[in-house]
Amino acid sequence: MGATLLKQQFGFSLVDGANCVGRKLKQEFGSFMPALLDRRWALPTPDTKIHRVALSKLDQKLGEGRSGLSFSIDAQPNMSHESIVNGRGRPSFYVVRDDLLHPLVNGNKARKLDGLLPLLEDHSITDVVTCGGCQSAHAAAVAVSCAERGIRSHLLLRGEQPDIPTGYNLISSMYGNTVYVPRSLYAKREEMLRQNADLVASSTGSVLWLNDILNKPSSMHEYENANYMPVDACGNVHQGEKPKKKVVIVNEGAGGATALLGLIRLVKYLSQVHLLGKVKPIDIVIDSGTGTTAVGLALGAICFGLPWEVSAVMLADTLEGYKQQEKRLISDFMEHYNLHFAHDMLNEADGIVHWVERVHPRKFGNVLKGEVEECQKIARETGILVDPIYTLAAWERAMLLCQRKAEDDANVVMIHTGGTLGMFGLAQRYKSYFHGLEGRAPTSERL
Repeated sequence: MGATLLKQQFGFSLVDGANCVGRKLKQEFGSFMPALLDRRWALPTPDTKIHRVALSKLDQKLGEGRSGLSFSIDAQPNMSHESIVNGRGRPSFYVVRDDLLHPLVNGNKARKLDGLLPLLEDHSITDVVTCGGCQSAHAAAVAVSCAERGIRSHLLLRGEQPDIPTGYNLISSMYGNTVYVPRSLYAKREEMLRQNADLVASSTGSVLWLNDILNKPSSMHEYENANYMPVDACGNVHQGEKPKKKVVIVNEGAGGATALLGLIRLVKYLSQVHLLGKVKPIDIVIDSGTGTTAVGLALGAICFGLPWEVSAVMLADTLEGYKQQEKRLISDFMEHYNLHFAHDMLNEADGIVHWVERVHPRKFGNVLKGEVEECQKIARETGILVDPIYTLAAWERAMLLCQRKAEDDANVVMIHTGGTLGMFGLAQRYKSYFHGLEGRAPTSERL
């Protein structure tokens, strides 16, 4: 749970640096953060909208809601410190609208690609090979983002091609080159990715794994010419020749050291005095597929010494699986950026993310009865669309926390990661659940 969890475990806080170890961590992070974030980014700015959602008991005569609550929205909340501390009437929480960052790319995907895409351009990458499920938000994000930069994407999608492409699958097909891979072959991901990358590169191109780029000394790759043309030994440009393909393999989900950079950048933006600030205790709530976004947010809170806790709703793995992923991501990040002291210190901690079960647990990918109607209700009352697989889980957790904390001075902030396009795929899979949304003929009572 970020800085707060470290204080519980080690007796010091990064905020006040009261302990010599705490001061050392604060000093190490403080000295490297400006240089780390001084780079080219895919997003022009880290800015994002913040809305406030207030809860109230539902008048059952006016309709039924799965949560038993109704919602109201403040699209321009007063984010001053005084307002945040004293502005409570009804229980409420803030929503960071990263779902609005891009019309086709999920907010969490845009953040994870924020630091990665410029590296691909700096290395003159011509093609990207990656993989994901049939309705992979990651694959769609890579396809769109690469196409916007003149890079070709090759997407290996698990399973069979749907009869009618929709949602993320449709976007992947429109923007990238899709190949459907049998599940038996997909199980051997590295072998599958490498073989397809070799086919894309052909005999004259080259293939790199993303880690090959990340592990190169920064002086070798910061500003390679993205408009590379073949030259001979004398330096003469061969204008008539096409550049050789330079293919990079990006693992499913794009989780890694570079993926964390965009989340740390977001934390720095949100911690500005006129937004969430650096003093107020904040409970950050996020839905977690791979867990990368949650780890990036928690690491950002530690880097800037913020009294923030990150609660990540586990959706696709076990607690042990998420903890292992957390340790791997932190280890990769610290080793890549030579933060050896912080690496050793954080390795001793039990974790920096608070991993929590979903309010209504289920097998990943399943939708429960009434959840589609709840998403519809939220959309109608707030203008915010959540989906039953991912973001509804974070929304329900935020509701629970803000009601528990109605009497204290902590604030609950949900990071809306996106997922709008996922609703189209769900409508195909769970047709009976969506039939209830069909329009009905008006009656005299309704008129």
